[in-house]
Amino acid sequence: MHPTHLPLRAATGAYILNSGISKLGADDDTANFLHASAAGTYPALFRNMQPKKFAQLLAYSEMAVGAALLVPMVPATLAGVALTGFGASLVGMYFKTPSMTLDDGIRPSHEGMALAKDIWLVGAGLTLVGQGILGAPEPKKKTRRKRRR
Repeated sequence: MHPTHLPLRAATGAYILNSGISKLGADDDTANFLHASAAGTYPALFRNMQPKKFAQLLAYSEMAVGAALLVPMVPATLAGVALTGFGASLVGMYFKTPSMTLDDGIRPSHEGMALAKDIWLVGAGLTLVGQGILGAPEPKKKTRRKRRR
């Protein structure tokens, strides 16, 4: 892991890992809410899944993304792809749920504020992918000048 990735990966990884861990023991109401939100946005994927199974899948998926970001051996490109996909699914939910945006379809309503902020996950993921592909900036090395006598 390049040292410049450390703050980004630690902050997002810890946040997402904690979110996944908190969903592990989701009660029926929470599982139903999470499932309904996902099934409403991505019906082809989740409509026929049981809410409790969906909550478990979501929890383990979030934990996997969080761990990928925190483990230094995971390449930036792979961690970035996982983060971008996760963030894009949340942003997709934001844009596909009419109550999340104001009449213009872009700016968040009060209900949409929590998901609208997840655009930062997409930006962070794309940064890791880009730096993983193009190479992270190398620190400048100091060069010694020969002293003339």
